[in-house]
Amino acid sequence: MAAFQFHNLTPFAGKSTTIRRPREFTYFSFDDDHKLFPLSDASLSYYYPAFFQHASISPHRMNLSAGFESFRERDDGVDEHLDALLDTLQAHEERELERARDDAEERKLEDVRCKADVVTWRGMMTKILTAPFDDFNEFEMNATCFQVRCGLKQSPELGWLTFERGPCKNTTAIGWLAACLPSAALSKKTTNPKKRRGNHKTPNVLGQANLHRNSCSIGVRTSFDGHLLMALADSDTGYKFEALSTLPQPWPEATRECIESRDQTVVNNHAQYCSIVRTGIGTTSLIIAGEVDCVLGQKLDNIEDPVPWVELKTTAELQSNHPRELVKFERKLLKYWAQSFLLGVPLIVVGFRTPNGLLTGMQELKTQRIPSEVKQGQRTWDGNVCINFTAAFLDTLKATVVGEGVWRIRKRKNQKVIEIMKVEESGTGRIMKESFKTHRENLMALEISAKLGQ
Repeated sequence: MAAFQFHNLTPFAGKSTTIRRPREFTYFSFDDDHKLFPLSDASLSYYYPAFFQHASISPHRMNLSAGFESFRERDDGVDEHLDALLDTLQAHEERELERARDDAEERKLEDVRCKADVVTWRGMMTKILTAPFDDFNEFEMNATCFQVRCGLKQSPELGWLTFERGPCKNTTAIGWLAACLPSAALSKKTTNPKKRRGNHKTPNVLGQANLHRNSCSIGVRTSFDGHLLMALADSDTGYKFEALSTLPQPWPEATRECIESRDQTVVNNHAQYCSIVRTGIGTTSLIIAGEVDCVLGQKLDNIEDPVPWVELKTTAELQSNHPRELVKFERKLLKYWAQSFLLGVPLIVVGFRTPNGLLTGMQELKTQRIPSEVKQGQRTWDGNVCINFTAAFLDTLKATVVGEGVWRIRKRKNQKVIEIMKVEESGTGRIMKESFKTHRENLMALEISAKLGQ
């Protein structure tokens, strides 16, 4: 068993290691019935503020708990493994293969494969990136290394072809591996990214006092008991805030009725747009997939240009400027920053709510500026330490998870160590889809044939 210890963070201090800016290269959508559509942007949403703030205008206090009775919630107990990500990578590679065959310049078949050291879901990488400063952070993931033996000694680069699998909701594929949470029971303990939106007490970011604070008595709805009302305020206001802040088409194409009736939208968490990006931290190249909430304006045609994504969050109003409140807020900022940093989301819009769910204000945060602002505040965490820590951990993981089998990656609450232990001696567990294995084996056969024909 390998143990990556970080009781002392000094080795990770200083200037951050090399980072490769995330670039989207493919994507997929889930529709309102949570049916997967690889290579589709049908569920992409477009940012349009819930209201426009002005110093002389009091905002309309929209109720983020309205419509809870009609909320269509997806069953989080269903373990989706890596299926959506793998199906999309396969569809992307099959499309690239057709283009290579039709390309007059004979694009190399070996360029069809999506290459990376790590393939993973953004949610799991967030847990690793925030681990140095999040003592309450705990997780378990399974990792595997799938390799195809080609047996061509004269082609060293093909002697062992390692390809990665990325996870779905609560999974992480790392380095030459793919990982996922080992059980549905654990996934119930780990909130999905959407649910996390309403679970942040976010003072006005970065020390700006008295932002959007409005007094409001706590209302009790007779249809809910106290526990359910609390769950509503902490978990589901994020879905409503997203409905109030997005349009299903770009603003120039949206009707006035569509814009003004957003508060009547039946909220559900079935439909999602997920971006798949290439990025890198230190010596490790990564493919990361994760849901993005919306885009500001439109996606650009040039895939090399950064996409103006917007991440939407909700949080309780800042009750005071006491250092304790600011520390709580900065801890929330750690997760906000990590989630957006990993996918290259440049802008975060935070909606502030009263205890009974009334939206009272919004604030825009630039992702890249958050770490420096925290340094000027309570100094609760350090972004460079997080990045250097992640780079070092990924190096350890790549050196540990080799060959066949399944490994468990585990961090317990309030412990400064991540354990990596082998739990299965052969196979890839339930992490990898058989259809994707077959697809990659066929792709490898084509590559070998092309090499022999040269």
